[in-house]
Amino acid sequence: MTERPYNFSAGPAILPPAVFERTAAAVRSLDVPGDDSLESRLSILEISHRCKTYDAIHEEAIARVHDVLGVPRSHRVLLLQGGASLQFAMVPMNLRSADRPAAYIDTGEWSVKAIKESRALGATEVLASSAESGYDHIPAMPEASAYAGKSYLHITSNNTIYGTEWAEIPDAGETPLVVDMSSNIGARPMAMDRIALGYAGAQKNLGPSGVTLVFVRKDLLEREAAAPVPTMLRYATHAAKNSLFNTPNTFGIMVLRNVLAWVENEGGVEAMGERNRRKADALYELLDESSLYAPHAKPGSRSTMNVTWMLQGDDAEAQTKRFLAQATAAGLSGLKGHRSVGGCRASIYNAFPEAGVKVLCEFMREFERTA
Repeated sequence: MTERPYNFSAGPAILPPAVFERTAAAVRSLDVPGDDSLESRLSILEISHRCKTYDAIHEEAIARVHDVLGVPRSHRVLLLQGGASLQFAMVPMNLRSADRPAAYIDTGEWSVKAIKESRALGATEVLASSAESGYDHIPAMPEASAYAGKSYLHITSNNTIYGTEWAEIPDAGETPLVVDMSSNIGARPMAMDRIALGYAGAQKNLGPSGVTLVFVRKDLLEREAAAPVPTMLRYATHAAKNSLFNTPNTFGIMVLRNVLAWVENEGGVEAMGERNRRKADALYELLDESSLYAPHAKPGSRSTMNVTWMLQGDDAEAQTKRFLAQATAAGLSGLKGHRSVGGCRASIYNAFPEAGVKVLCEFMREFERTA
C-alpha cells in the first residue's frame, strides 16, 4: 500500500497538500501578516464573521472567483450553504417568471433532481434527454426556438455518476443559461460569460463540503419571481449583504480561497485543463484497448473529472468485487461506482495527481492480465 492512499472519491474529494498545510496552520492560529488584531492570533474556527480579519479572507475569496475562475464582473458572487441540492429549488424560485416555463436538459441523476424540484414549483419543460441510452452521452443542444422565451435553460455541465461532460458551455442566446457546475468548475477554461447563473458545491474542485458557490448576473437579481420567495432563499438578500446576511461557513470559505490561490499558483484553469486532459486520456486509452473493462460514456461526451466503467464477462459482478477489494488493498480508495449504476468510477479532480492515475493504470493492466 502507498504511504497515503490515492483518493478517487467523487466527493467530498481530494484537496492539494499545500492547501492542507495552509489550512491546518489557520486552524491553530491565523497569524495574518500585517494584521495586529487579536482575531489574527485566533483560529479560523473561532473568529467572528464580522471582524476585519475574516472580512479580508471573505473578500479575497470572492476576488479569486472572478480572477481565477473567470467569472465576469457583471456577475455577483455569492458564498452560500445548502449545496447544489438547495439550488435546485432556489433557481426556479428566483428566476421563473409567471408566464414563462423553465427549460431543462436531462443528462443524469442530478439533472433529474433539479427537474423534480422545478416541477414542484411551476411549469417545467425537458427539452432533451439521454435517459433512454443510460445517460451514456450528452444530447445535442436543442434548436434555439425550443428554449426561446423560456424563463431560463438549465444544464448540468458534468455528471459524476455516469461520467459525461459537456465539451463546452453552450450559447443559449437571449435565454438565461443556468449551469450546475458542481463537479467540473475550474477544471479547464470555460465560456463563463455565457452563463447567467452558475452554482457549484465546493466539495469536488473548490474545497470542503458546506460551501456553495453561486454567481449570478446582476440584472437577474431584479427579476420578479412567479411567487413570493422566503427571505433566506432570495439571491438578492445575499447579494445585498455580500453573503453575510447570516453566519457563513467561514472555515469553508477560507479553504475555497486557499484552493483558488493554489490553482492560480499552478498556472490557472489553463494548466488545470491540460493536466486533467492528460489524466483522463490515460484512463480512456486503457479502457478502449481492454477486453475486460468497458467505458460507460461515449467518445465526445466523456468526462475528464469522473471516468466510469464496467467489468465484462459472465462473472462480471464477482470480478468487480475482486477488483475493488484488490484496489483497496493496493491503496486505491473510492473506486466503487455509484450505487445506482454499479461498476467502477475514478474521480480525478484538479487536485488528483498524475502519479495516482499512473498507479491506477498499472494496477488495472495487471488485474486484467491475471483475471
